[in-house]
Amino acid sequence: MPSLHDFTTWQPLLRLLHAAHAETLSAPGGHVAGQISPGAWSVPLPYRPPQPGRASQVSDNQDQFDAVGRIVDALQESGSKGVSFVVEASSAPGGVRLHLISSGSSAEPGVATAHPGTLLLADGALPEPVRRRPDPVPGAVPAPSADVGLLQRTLRERLPDAVGASEEEIAAAEARLGVPLPAELRALYRIVRGRYQDWDDYREPYDTIGCEFFPLDEVYVADAASRHVLWRFGAMEAVETGPEDAVQGLVGSPGWIVFGDNGGGDRIAVDLTPGPQGHVGQVVIIGHEENVGAGLVADSLTDMVVHRHFDGRPVRRAERPPLVAHVNRASLPSVEAAAHAGLEVLSIGVWEKEPLSLAPVFGLPRLRTLCAYPGTLADPCEISRLTHLEYLQLPPAEWRVLLDAEAVPTGLLAAGIEAHRQRDNPLQTIALANEILALYGRPLITGITVLEGTAS
Repeated sequence: MPSLHDFTTWQPLLRLLHAAHAETLSAPGGHVAGQISPGAWSVPLPYRPPQPGRASQVSDNQDQFDAVGRIVDALQESGSKGVSFVVEASSAPGGVRLHLISSGSSAEPGVATAHPGTLLLADGALPEPVRRRPDPVPGAVPAPSADVGLLQRTLRERLPDAVGASEEEIAAAEARLGVPLPAELRALYRIVRGRYQDWDDYREPYDTIGCEFFPLDEVYVADAASRHVLWRFGAMEAVETGPEDAVQGLVGSPGWIVFGDNGGGDRIAVDLTPGPQGHVGQVVIIGHEENVGAGLVADSLTDMVVHRHFDGRPVRRAERPPLVAHVNRASLPSVEAAAHAGLEVLSIGVWEKEPLSLAPVFGLPRLRTLCAYPGTLADPCEISRLTHLEYLQLPPAEWRVLLDAEAVPTGLLAAGIEAHRQRDNPLQTIALANEILALYGRPLITGITVLEGTAS
């Protein structure tokens, strides 16, 4: 079995990279970089398209799959979740220097890049949306459509051969979850226990219930931790629930009990913590490509199963200033236009006019996240006037200004360096990251192994 830190494990991939980027690697400071994990990889190699009229096949890029496969095998053998790498030319003729990078405990892994992800500047700190709990909704009750008896009769009629869960199995699930199942969900499991081996045709329970129905031992509470939101994404979100909403706009809730899937990775749950216009026990869908919120499916399980309602009900949202503001050439035209007392996130993107001042958002009590593209800030040191920041994401040059001026905010919980994926050398990004980590007394990124050899 190949070893991750054996140069020969990497040699087939290095050969491909050297051939594809010979000019880059021969230039002063030239490098190529990538990231590989057991389930995916981001490697800067040309993609060979399939022949016209034929779908792409592994064989079209077999050499790349084989080369990366050796590293995936080594990762699995070592139990590693992934590795980032940087390749540079060495002083030996035809030689290369390979840097294998582990981000350590103070940084999240980069997303499809060898550059470090979010720097974690405080133990156990989470983005504000992940910290949010459901608001109480006094007077929330089940929907008029909720009818346990009707639900059970309908299920027995439509699934006469179904096998139900025992009371002991239901009690064991409730003990594991730490919460009693609501009456409709209990009734559903009394009729259908959700085990695949009970059915000759898996579509039968799906067509009747309206989702891929989980067995009791797969039911779980979709609290915020279950959504696995990275800092850089969570910090860019805002939790907002208006008086017109049936579902609270949360990352997760201790009252979202997941019992199924729509077949595409989106979870189906009973909601015990509804929004102001919702009902206890309503059915919601939790999108797997979203970080915040859930959509209303039906007012009750009875409504979903018996009446086959799967589309919720339309909600006319009230006009409110956005909690997350994007200033760029296609969205808001200025920082002034973004500023209001409730602003939580300010993102400054592609900007072709004069650099912007942050003065309009000085002193805003809820502004916790700032992200800015290169060259968009007239004076990066103005950031020190944003006294409630938790997350700051800047390009390397702007971080350099703050570090040299000793103006890095002291109250950050996390930070991001928005480096160019290929142009910027991840080793330089790591050096910059370590300066920021040192200011906060955090462990540095030191897990770098250097191997040398020839690519051929």
